Amino acid sequence: MVTVDCEGRSTREINREIRRLIDLGEQEITFLNPKARHNLAVAILEPVRIVIEGSAGYYCAGMIDGPTVEINGSAGWGVAECMMGGTVIVRGNAGNGAAASIRGGTVVIRGDAAARAGISMKGGCLIIEGNAGYMTGFMAQKGAIIILGDADEALADSMYEAEVYVAGRIAELGNDAVIHEATQAELATLGATLSRFGLSVPKSFKKVVAGRKLWNFDKKDFELWKQAL
Repeated sequence: MVTVDCEGRSTREINREIRRLIDLGEQEITFLNPKARHNLAVAILEPVRIVIEGSAGYYCAGMIDGPTVEINGSAGWGVAECMMGGTVIVRGNAGNGAAASIRGGTVVIRGDAAARAGISMKGGCLIIEGNAGYMTGFMAQKGAIIILGDADEALADSMYEAEVYVAGRIAELGNDAVIHEATQAELATLGATLSRFGLSVPKSFKKVVAGRKLWNFDKKDFELWKQAL
């Protein structure tokens, strides 16, 4: 494992250093003094472990495919945006749009997630140990969102084939979102996923899916579409 001090370095210099160390064969890289810089550890395509000791700014670990990125602090907007594969763990809170448009891998937020977490997800898994903000799961197409705390208003608004599981209170469902009963097989999968990250498994979950009324336009549903838009 190698340790790099970010003090006095630009984001570009830090990301270049990540790639240089990977090319040298390093498998574990720890960065000190990130000071909430934006765009750290983006577009990493190798199965390395990157630890950021402190908070990260906007779009940390975006467009990655394979690495494990651990943020020992909070993260700004768009953490892990467009991730293809790998694991991102935020041991604090996350700003708006956490795990936006991810296609695979797992994002774990150990604190709260702000608005639109999991927006337009196309696969993968987002776990929020704390509370989830407004419009979590908005237009999510595939994948799973697991919320161990409470969910704010407009949960799963205009969602497609993704699934949202909530252990706490739901303030309000979004347009075309409905609650279904989770199967025993689904609950077992949830338990195994949470246990893998050392998270406690709640006694029950509410499963939220799309009601499918917005999947195809029909004139008789015009008022519902107006609300969604």
